[in-house]
Amino acid sequence: MITKALTVNLCALLSLTLPLTVAAAEYPDPERFRAAIDAFNAEADVPRGAVVATGSSSMRGWHGRIEEDLAPLTIVPRGFGGSNMYDVRYFLDDLVLKHKPRAVMIYEGDNDAALGATTEQVMLNLDAIIEEIHYYLPETRVYVLAVKPSISRWQIWSEMQNTNRAMQRLAKRHPLVTYVDVAAPMLGDDGAPKPEIFIGDNLHMNEAGYDIWRDAVRAVVVASEAPDE
Repeated sequence: MITKALTVNLCALLSLTLPLTVAAAEYPDPERFRAAIDAFNAEADVPRGAVVATGSSSMRGWHGRIEEDLAPLTIVPRGFGGSNMYDVRYFLDDLVLKHKPRAVMIYEGDNDAALGATTEQVMLNLDAIIEEIHYYLPETRVYVLAVKPSISRWQIWSEMQNTNRAMQRLAKRHPLVTYVDVAAPMLGDDGAPKPEIFIGDNLHMNEAGYDIWRDAVRAVVVASEAPDE
């Protein structure tokens, strides 16, 4: 896992691993979420062997209904708004590993793209997350949710699509990783995001948006995980 006191600046690392023509985005310090992580850690009686659901504000916004939406699964909600893939990697022990889940759902990549992170940066962190999960929990299944389209970030949708394709390729070559396409049903017949599924900021979803996520995730995650409840 990432040792907090010895964390290497990600940008310096990426400058050595990405093509010279690609400028590595600078990720903010994950410690900005320390209070949120401490609040998660203060929760009592968190079940083991459940399904951890972690990610950015789209996952955080689902907390109020996710357990009902994904019943009968036992869900451990661990969304923290404003986060990116590197933040999940940094806090993986607190968010995921300590709970010894049988499955993990991850939604990240949205804020990464907004920061200017490339697909290569997102996937470097996702690969590291999956590798660490399977080092400690070799049978845990990982469900990677597609980066969602939105009106407010439509100008960077092409990079998000690149990330989604990379996630699909990862899932095809890894038997314990599954790609969950929550993105396609959020697009209308014109190929643009459906305006009726967003709140006023045109970024975060309303109830209709979460209805789409519920149906897409149930079809994959609940179908696979319900037999183990």
